[in-house]
Amino acid sequence: MSRADVLEADTGRRTNPLWSLGLLRSELVTTVRRWRTLALLGVLAAVPVLVGIAVRIETRGGGSAGGGSGEGPAFITQITNNGLFLVFTALAATLPFFLPMAVGVVAGDAIAGEAGAGTLRYLLVAPAGRTRLLLTKYATVLAFCLLATLVVAVSALIVGSLLFPMGELTTISGTRISFAEGLGRALLIALVVAASLVGVAALGLFVSTLTNSGIAAMATTVGLVITVQIVDQIPQLHALQPYLFSHYWLSFADLMRDPVYWDDLVRNLGLQGLYAVVFGSAAWARFTAKDISA
Repeated sequence: MSRADVLEADTGRRTNPLWSLGLLRSELVTTVRRWRTLALLGVLAAVPVLVGIAVRIETRGGGSAGGGSGEGPAFITQITNNGLFLVFTALAATLPFFLPMAVGVVAGDAIAGEAGAGTLRYLLVAPAGRTRLLLTKYATVLAFCLLATLVVAVSALIVGSLLFPMGELTTISGTRISFAEGLGRALLIALVVAASLVGVAALGLFVSTLTNSGIAAMATTVGLVITVQIVDQIPQLHALQPYLFSHYWLSFADLMRDPVYWDDLVRNLGLQGLYAVVFGSAAWARFTAKDISA
């Protein structure tokens, strides 16, 4: 179902859940088909390729990844032993900037882009309603969070299997686990990374309701992500840092412990849920009162 089909739906279908699914499907297809979205996904897919090639070249003469000094993203020194570690390294490399930047762009454009293009009022003329449309937009951004994370993970898995040996791997705790279990943990880590972007998605959606300029909303969201990352690195602001949405992002590494260390993982997911509730509510309050007549 195209967006035109959705916009032409009869108002009597307002409460039809199948129509709601059609609207969501339309938003997903529209978002993924945009050249901007495809470019973002292309950049994300390229990061594991660059990391894998760089590690391969650096270790070709018997050297160690990261120069043997622990430099570089987490797990980078283990890639040569097992290509599956490239998945963990790629996620660690993209999570601080590339993934939240991509999500910020999509979330910031969700409402503001429609308003700037003049299509928002037509979407609301259709039997969507502001609340349902906002929820659909947020669900679309969350789906993109998962898609973007899986693009990184799948690209890293393919590159890792082509350039490095695969098999049993050693956890952070020093225990050995099978390749199948390692693959399962890689999938779980990808899901946790995607969930770690829920807060950015809600923040971006809220910013998107504040302006009619998609570019301004995207730039503001990405700017806020960068600012939060900087604040999270200033020692003098340590009391504030546990409340920043990025503070526990790299806690996914605890899934590579045996047994798994859950404390920071739970804190991270709880914090993302809190941001989703706070900024989701703020976005709803702003959007339901937004003047779209212009």
